[in-house]
Amino acid sequence: MAGNAGAGKRLGEKHLGRLWLALVYLFLYIPLIFLIVFSFNSTRQDGIFTGFSLRWYQALVDDPRLVEGFFLSLKVALITGTLSVVLGSFAAFVLVRYKRFSGRTLFYGLVNAPLVMPEVIIGLSLLLLMVAVQRTLGFPERGFVTIVLGHTLLGMAYATVVIQSRLSEMDRSIEEAAMDLGCRPMQVFFLVTLPNIAPALVSAWLLTFTLSFDDVVISEFLSGPGVTTLPQVIFNYARRGVNPSIYAAATLLIAAVSLGIIAYSIFMMRRQKRLDREINAAVRSTAAA
Repeated sequence: MAGNAGAGKRLGEKHLGRLWLALVYLFLYIPLIFLIVFSFNSTRQDGIFTGFSLRWYQALVDDPRLVEGFFLSLKVALITGTLSVVLGSFAAFVLVRYKRFSGRTLFYGLVNAPLVMPEVIIGLSLLLLMVAVQRTLGFPERGFVTIVLGHTLLGMAYATVVIQSRLSEMDRSIEEAAMDLGCRPMQVFFLVTLPNIAPALVSAWLLTFTLSFDDVVISEFLSGPGVTTLPQVIFNYARRGVNPSIYAAATLLIAAVSLGIIAYSIFMMRRQKRLDREINAAVRSTAAA
């Protein structure tokens, strides 16, 4: 009886955990489902689905502000993601491979400060800095360049954390073995280190790309006349009332992000399977010898 009671209790806890997880997912994703459904609504009525239509997707294509904002956000995010990964890699290597140097604590704090600093403070401080630099040197004008610089400051901190964790877990003996076999430090980096941290680099790039593409606060401070990113356009439209074209734009973004995540997951699964096959083949050949 006691065993049955214990088994029943564990079963109840298991079902309770699944129910709680399902409620959390519903809370997170029901708003997205409503947004996707109402992007196909035939009228502007909010909360009442009156019929299926693609009129808001057509309106999205015909809206120059949304189209220009999308391509601007895409260019900013592509550059930001690349710069963040490059700078984050440098910072991660310094923090992981050089444990002791003068000012390490200060450097660590500066690298991680954007993670805990409110974006309003970051945007305001960057605005003051850019205005001072522009008055002194005559450039850069508030716009594309300043937005990229602001997003890179934030993205570099996130990229550093992701890459640093992978470097910390990496087995240094692999690099030492390559150097014992005659590889130079640059060859070791490109032939050994880089392939081992490649998944972290891809993850960091995707994370910083998404953060940059989605940012509103820093973009609001650093954008100039005629330079408006897609999140800014959507935010400005939302303040003036419901515009179903925003739903269509958000639906396309959700679809793009979902496809990107699926493609990345498939790539990583295939890469892991290929790596497992190579390891098994090496083990079998070693055992046969």
